[in-house]
Amino acid sequence: MSEQKGRETARDNDLFFTCSLIDYIARKTKNKRADVVNTLGVERIRKIYDLADVYHCDSIERVSDDFICESGMKDGTFDNVKMCGYAIPSHWDIGKVYKRLIKSVSEYEKIDVIDALMKIYNSFISEKIDDYNSSMYYENPSYLLECYLENKVL
Repeated sequence: MSEQKGRETARDNDLFFTCSLIDYIARKTKNKRADVVNTLGVERIRKIYDLADVYHCDSIERVSDDFICESGMKDGTFDNVKMCGYAIPSHWDIGKVYKRLIKSVSEYEKIDVIDALMKIYNSFISEKIDDYNSSMYYENPSYLLECYLENKVL
């Protein structure tokens, strides 16, 4: 059983931090989220997830710099923040969206959370969520799950 000291379990908070860090890195390097997770790789992402409670105590900017450097990530040209014509959600806001979807997919497909994370960030829905000019990132979590499962926007 996961330790729960608040509204969510510690592991849910770790997943939230992991997803928020991925979004922070993507914004900082101007890469698509799929490119970030694929460059970081499963083992680094698992490390972030496993040590999220430690990394969370440090500044997200320094933690992101360490993983950008360690993975050899290059800057890209994708800037969904600059393209946004409306209020820009924070990396924490988007981290929460991804956390909920990843957790739902992990439970639905009965797969490891990190496996679900890799699948989601590499699916069509990631680009839809990251289009801040659309409404996808603030849709109901159950709707996002159904879109993901159907492999299309419903």
